[in-house]
Amino acid sequence: MELSNIGTIKDILGRHGFTFSKSLGQNFLINPSVCPKMAEQSGAKKGVGVIEVGPGIGVLTCQLAERADKVVAIELDKRLLPVLDETLAEYDNIKIINDDILKIDLKKLIETEFSGMEVVVCANLPYYITSPVIMKLLEDKLPINALTVMVQKEAAQRICAEVGTRQSGAVTIAVNYYAKPQILFGVSAGSFMPAPKVDSAVIRLDILKEPCVHVEDEELFFKVVKAAFSQRRKNLPNSLSAGLQISKLTVTNALNRANVPVNYRAEQLTMEQLAKISNAIGSEQ
Repeated sequence: MELSNIGTIKDILGRHGFTFSKSLGQNFLINPSVCPKMAEQSGAKKGVGVIEVGPGIGVLTCQLAERADKVVAIELDKRLLPVLDETLAEYDNIKIINDDILKIDLKKLIETEFSGMEVVVCANLPYYITSPVIMKLLEDKLPINALTVMVQKEAAQRICAEVGTRQSGAVTIAVNYYAKPQILFGVSAGSFMPAPKVDSAVIRLDILKEPCVHVEDEELFFKVVKAAFSQRRKNLPNSLSAGLQISKLTVTNALNRANVPVNYRAEQLTMEQLAKISNAIGSEQ
């Protein structure tokens, strides 16, 4: 079944009375070259299980199933379940779960569905939940090797920016703490139906066995990152004192202990400097 063919898609969706939901950010791939490439570079292969988020009509799902031992696809929209029953009927290594990726217990799912397998995640993510989904998958510290997702091009550039540059942001730091990110390839807006207003990109996050820097208090570290980048045009004594609700003197003392210039802004900081600042502020309190 040519699941990236516009005529096929319209026929299937028409028979099932399906209409696209703007609130769910539904855009189905119609470029036949994208999904095979994405599946191939995701790490899907023999001995590997794949978690897919938002399978849509199954165009990526079937490519993953042809490479991996098992695919568990999590779909929020129950209207797509009968569609997937039809489009994926020939595969016996796919399981569809009707649930919300942000609410499901993924550790339990991995234990139940992928015993003895390496696990990767692969997904064409709706733009509106890109950051929440990526951060949940990273913060839950799941036993997964890599996370390969298609996201808005601008989000891809921010996530994969080099730490310590103007393009970096809080999400850059958060992702780099847990993983090594890279942009794999771009995907034009015309590759989707309906076509979004912006281009996309496929990124891969290779999960680190341990965070890339040592922090005494992870919760405080991410509060420091959020505070620093929430007012990124201000220097650190101003942004951190406002965001953390502590005195500028406390921040200045911490910066001195961390050997970070007080006139620095968030975007100038390395991962190591952010970790040192967080640890110093923690010891000041």
